[in-house]
Amino acid sequence: MLAQQVLASFAPLADALDRQGGGVLIDCTLGGGGHSALLLEAHPRLRLVGLDQDPTARSAAAERLEPYGDRVQIVDTNFAAYQPGEPALAVLADLGVSSPQLDVAERGFSFRLDGPLDMRMNPAAGETAADLIDRLDEAELADLIYAYGEERLSRRIARKIKQHLAEQGPFRGTDALAYLVAGCYPPKARRGRIHPATRTFQALRIAVNDELGVLDRLLDQAPDWLQPGGLFGVISFHSLEDRRVKTAFSSDPRLQRVTRKPETAAEEEQSSNPRSRSAKWRVARRR
Repeated sequence: MLAQQVLASFAPLADALDRQGGGVLIDCTLGGGGHSALLLEAHPRLRLVGLDQDPTARSAAAERLEPYGDRVQIVDTNFAAYQPGEPALAVLADLGVSSPQLDVAERGFSFRLDGPLDMRMNPAAGETAADLIDRLDEAELADLIYAYGEERLSRRIARKIKQHLAEQGPFRGTDALAYLVAGCYPPKARRGRIHPATRTFQALRIAVNDELGVLDRLLDQAPDWLQPGGLFGVISFHSLEDRRVKTAFSSDPRLQRVTRKPETAAEEEQSSNPRSRSAKWRVARRR
């Protein structure tokens, strides 16, 4: 996603790699290794430290990046907990949910495929979405859906969710929750391009994984991971993330903005990959 924009923005790495005889890229959200593979191919002197807390993603990335041998190190961690061993030439973070996570029903991220209400990036730790909606009271759940999903019907949705739990017990899966949320909308509003449950699912996923909290920690820590002149690039997917990235890149005295406005996917990419429509790419340079 946004592969050409990432390659173009990180093209200046070539000069630094030649001067230094090598350097490190920290990919904070390794996923399947797509961005890292492109950058390793484009810059033969580049080494990679790839971070991911999802064992499925790490396995997929290890297979994809195997041709690059000892230039690649994959670390089992959330990027908010990472401490680098050497200053980096570049830091990259793609904040989107990966396709394998969305496309595997058992992970519970998507209502397109019915699965358990899980939504954890690290499936071995933490509270599931089902646990979360059971633990919160109605007002807390409504506030969460409004704050993280920017959902104007949050109170109605929270009331219906808690009513369902009281009367029928836990939801059977993602499909049942999506059906209930859609039912909170007037009939005409259920047939738009965006499914009515999208914002509620986003809110629950953000809360389960503390996505905004770990992003804030990354934005605070990552500039110190970079050597002077190093590049920090972030792909965000909704306004809550993008506002944080924009503010950090424009106000942090350690950083100088490279992209004044976010770059977005070309029409061709948006047509072939609808998930790219909301992606925004911003880059800053370490002073």
